[in-house]
Amino acid sequence: MIAALMLLASATGLQDLDDLDRKIAAFTGAQIGEPGGPVQTVDKRLRLKDCASEPELSWRDENEQTLVVRCPQAGGWRLYVPVRANDAPGSAGVAPTAVHRGDAVSIAISGQGFSISRPGEAMEDGAVGDWIKVRPATTGRQRADIMRARITKPGVVTLATN
Repeated sequence: MIAALMLLASATGLQDLDDLDRKIAAFTGAQIGEPGGPVQTVDKRLRLKDCASEPELSWRDENEQTLVVRCPQAGGWRLYVPVRANDAPGSAGVAPTAVHRGDAVSIAISGQGFSISRPGEAMEDGAVGDWIKVRPATTGRQRADIMRARITKPGVVTLATN
């Protein structure tokens, strides 16, 4: 069955995402959801072009909280895979980075009876509870002003209301 799925993925010209999950788990040395392993599977909605060469895996930084999986061929793709914090002794008290500079975030603001959100980009790294600079996404050439928002969870920041 697995061989048939791999054959189907290569026949359609799409990357086998289950194979990527196996390679990610092997690289981290832990299974999906386990401490030190990927937080979740690769999003099965992705339609990545089949990589003619072996995908490359590396840590994004020395904290080993995000894995970079990339297809090294011209026009290849790149994925950032969050890794579950390792519950090792001595790691307590260090808040993991929830948002990295350049990450897409949802910028939210809410008040009495309303809630609004829009896409944006993180301009700084931060953990949940940290205040960081963000820039709302815009169309065209015009760039939006940078603002400060608090990280409420990975990928979500909230503007202060007065």
